[in-house]
Amino acid sequence: MTKKLTRKNDIRSLSLLGKDSVPQKNLEVFPNHHTKRDYVITLVTGEFTSLGPVNRQPDFATITIQYIPDKFILESKSLKLYLQTFRDQETFYEHVVNVILDDLVAVLKPRWCKVTAAFAVRGGIAMTVETEYKSKK
Repeated sequence: MTKKLTRKNDIRSLSLLGKDSVPQKNLEVFPNHHTKRDYVITLVTGEFTSLGPVNRQPDFATITIQYIPDKFILESKSLKLYLQTFRDQETFYEHVVNVILDDLVAVLKPRWCKVTAAFAVRGGIAMTVETEYKSKK
């Protein structure tokens, strides 16, 4: 017997999917129908940019987000638009990676989440920042 994998209610609250959209901070989620098991979702983008806080030069990074969902799964287009909002933000690497984790945890309430940002070489030094959240359940 085949179960219906995606239900109509799953997409009812998604406002960005299938529409032209501009960068925005609105992370959207849909229900996880497999809450009885732990499984890891990994999202990777090599197109992340922000600005240096002093020289306003662009900083490029590959962002990897891994999480074990609880009740919700992150909709990937909303993540893409969310990450684009950092393009004009002046920030240190360490701050932006922790803000991304905090925002993901606030909307997803995952069992576990890790954000890794591998920034391109600047001034002869490459930097990778990792931050992690573990649910207290």
